Amino acid sequence: MNPGLSDEAGQTARGFIDAMKTQPALLAMIVANIALLIFMFYALRTAADYRDKLTQQVFANSQAIHEMLSQRSVACPEK
Repeated sequence: MNPGLSDEAGQTARGFIDAMKTQPALLAMIVANIALLIFMFYALRTAADYRDKLTQQVFANSQAIHEMLSQRSVACPEK
């Protein structure tokens, strides 16, 4: 009988764990890299949200300034 997908995945996971038993420093490096990737994703997403909010505030501010200037503008007299 041929092994199924779950059997193959289990064998691969067991092989990975057996290999990592002999190399704990490598396992720590892999965990640190995964943690760094998660942190970078979170930091970049937070920065993108901040830039989006800042851009919206700049647009709202420029719109308010435009409205104030248009209310106070006067037409040049014709000669």
